[in-house]
Amino acid sequence: MNKNNTSQKILVIDAQGGGLGKQLIQNIRKDLPQAYIMAVGTNSAATAAMLKAGAHEAATGENAVVVASRKADVIIGPIGILIADSMLGEITQVMAAAAARAEAPRILIPFSSCDNYIAGVSDFSIGHLISDALEQLKNLMTDNT
Repeated sequence: MNKNNTSQKILVIDAQGGGLGKQLIQNIRKDLPQAYIMAVGTNSAATAAMLKAGAHEAATGENAVVVASRKADVIIGPIGILIADSMLGEITQVMAAAAARAEAPRILIPFSSCDNYIAGVSDFSIGHLISDALEQLKNLMTDNT
């Protein structure tokens, strides 16, 4: 985690329309106002949605995922960010590797979609999954400040 007194840098990565990223950012802004939120979308629509939701900075594309993953204190997003060719092909091998190899802890939201089935999570609503992810984020930020 962040070793100095600056805000924790939370990286939100999302694809497609950025709906999940938008919801995460809105909730992070509300629950953790001290956090600095970086958003990276795999496409401009996802990036725009997350920026509109209140991200402090945002970028789009493969290299943005690589660079932001190195700078983040925590990475949060759908589990597909770690699976090459997932999210209808928007996650490249380079993106998946960058997020997976980052030193930051990852909070992954399990969605069964795009030919990837996550056993045991089919009964959970998106709201429940986001709430749990935010609780994990709060715990990480509290434990490491």
